[in-house]
Parts: sequence; structure tokens; C-alpha cells
Amino acid sequence: MTMYSFDIKNKNRGKLKILLPVLGILLLVQCQNKPKEDVKQTVVNESNTVVLTDAQLKNAAVETVRLSEKNIAAVLKLNGKIDVPPQNLISVSVPLGGFLKSTRLLPGMYVRKGETIAVMEDPQYIKLQQDYLQAKSKLHFAQLDYQRQKDLNQSQASSDKVMQTAQAEVSNQQIMMNALAQQLRLVNINPNSLNANKITKTIPVYSTINGFVSKVNVNIGKYVNPSDILFELVNPNDLHLNLKVYENDIDKLKIGQKLMAYSNAEPGKKYEGEIILISKDISSDGISEVHCHFDPYNKSLLPGMYMNAEIETKISFAHAVPEESIVNFEGKDYVFVQTARQTYKMLPITVGGKENGFVQIVNDADFTDKNIVSKNAYTLLMKLKNTEDEE
Repeated sequence: MTMYSFDIKNKNRGKLKILLPVLGILLLVQCQNKPKEDVKQTVVNESNTVVLTDAQLKNAAVETVRLSEKNIAAVLKLNGKIDVPPQNLISVSVPLGGFLKSTRLLPGMYVRKGETIAVMEDPQYIKLQQDYLQAKSKLHFAQLDYQRQKDLNQSQASSDKVMQTAQAEVSNQQIMMNALAQQLRLVNINPNSLNANKITKTIPVYSTINGFVSKVNVNIGKYVNPSDILFELVNPNDLHLNLKVYENDIDKLKIGQKLMAYSNAEPGKKYEGEIILISKDISSDGISEVHCHFDPYNKSLLPGMYMNAEIETKISFAHAVPEESIVNFEGKDYVFVQTARQTYKMLPITVGGKENGFVQIVNDADFTDKNIVSKNAYTLLMKLKNTEDEE
């Protein structure tokens, strides 16, 4: 019995001697497989969050601010085209018609007020001058006859009826001569300087403004009727920028408000302007018109050109951050918000107006009481994206 117990103890001891080295090996393998803790982790397990080390923070010099209330000017963007008010678009015609004898006008040419821009020719001009000179002669004769009849009547050598008939003839000839004189003035012939030796078959056509030729509708030798338009002239000193505005934006505009206009072809070239008229008529599409003056007018601006305009409208106490806080990535705007020590998260924002180095944040409720990076925001963006690329 004692001998049997001794054998069992010896066998157990042998098994222990074998198991102990095996257990030691297993424990060693488990210790080697245990993950080590990162002392300096740059990016946490979020694609829009970056964590800086002490050295990186020292080099980046990141600063933060909170939303502040600023008087930001919101920008209203409109479009339209350059238009000519009716009083500055001149249609040139000849009241009596005639043949175009000569002209040198071409579209785009500059003309001065009083300058001869065409010469017309027609037999009716000769007839009109003839009728005027004959009426003038008859008036002179009627005046002499009236004076004679008046003298005779005073001496009772002539009846009152004869004198009154002579007086009526004077009035009739005066009316005739004055009417013909006005017709002569319509075709730019001065009746006061007209005599039998100055009858002409041609008449001049003068420019009534300083401006540019917009259209030429005739050619030499063509007969034009009184209703036909020979040329169209534009006075560039009063060109309007006609902008389209939706009815819900009309109350944001007022007369005298300044604007900056630019074309699609040259968006970097700005033209200053001012609102001079806001239409009170709203179309079926809910659109009204705003008329603006350029100050000063630029000769490169032509009627019919399509333009864009930016008009600042005041907003009181908008929540804003410095412009340097805004980063743009893939066409969208973001800011970095500090979420922990040396940890910054990139969040999307909706940008409003800009003024004096500050930008309005429209979705300001998302950033209440949060620390927003105001300096080196783009450094964080580059660090964030570079780390993503490495992964």
C-alpha cells in the first residue's frame, strides 16, 4: 500500500515537470501578441478628426474662438442685362420721306449732337420751298392791299366790307406762310434765310445727341417713307442695368443702394452702380425689375449685354467667425471645432455674407458654445487629408 502511493506521487511530479515549460511558453506567446498602447496617436478612429502631438501643436500654433455677433452685410446676387431707357434711344427718320443721297454711318460709330449724319433728296423739298416763298410774297401783297383799303375806309372812299376782306386775306396768308415755315423746319431748312436764290433739292439730317450708332437700316439710293427708321442712336450716358429680382427679395432693396456688376466673360472686372428705380409691378413669374445706373459709365458696356450683380443688404448681429476659420474642401465649406485637448473635428457649415474679415455662419445653432479654430485651419485640413492618404 505504501509502495503504490509512492509510485503515484512520482508519476504526478513527472507530469508537472512537463507541463510547467509548456505553460511558460504559452504565457510568453500571449504577452508578445498583446497590442502595445500608442503614446502619440495622430488621428483617432474618425475620418474628420485630427489629433495633434505636442510638437505638432507647437509648430501649428492653433488658436480658437467662439461665435460672435457681427453686423454682416449679406450679398444678394441678381442677373439681368444692360438696357437703354426710351429717352436715350433715338430713332432717326425723315418726316417728309425721300431718297437717301449720302451717309457715312456704321453701327458702333460715335456721333456728336448737331453733326450731319445723312443727306436726303426729293422733289417735294423743292415744292415746299416754292410754296413757302409764294405764300410769303402773297402775304406781303395782302398786307399792302389791306393798308390801302384801311386808308380808303378812313376817308369813306371804301366800304367796311372791302377793308375786312383785305384784312382776312392777310390772316389767311399769314397762316399759310407760318404752316409752311414749320414744315421747312421739320426737314432742317431755315425759312428765315430762304430766298429765291437758295432753293435746294437736298436736306440734311442731324444727330440730336452725343452717342453711338446702334443700327443702320438704309442704304444709299433707297427711298424711305416718313414712318421708316433710318438709324438708331444711343446716348451712353444714361444706360441702365435692368436686373430681375424675386418678389421675396424686393424688400431688401432700396433706391440709392450700391452694387457691383460683372459679366460672365470677365467676372473679375467689376463695375460700380446704384439703384435708381424699383418697379412696383410683379410679373406672373413673381419677378420684378430693378433699374440701376453705372457710376461712371464704361464704354465697353453695350446695350443688350448680360450682367450679374451683387448687392449688399444689411443684417444686424449675425453670428460670424473670422474668414481664416473657413476651409474649403471638394467644393464645400467647413470649420474645425475643438472636441478635446489637441483634438479637432471638421464640421460642415453654411456660409452667409462677408464683411470686415468676418463670415456669417447660417447654421450657427450647430456651433453654439463651441471653440472654433481661427488660425491655421488649413494646416489641420492638410494634416487630416495627408493622414487619410497614408492609411
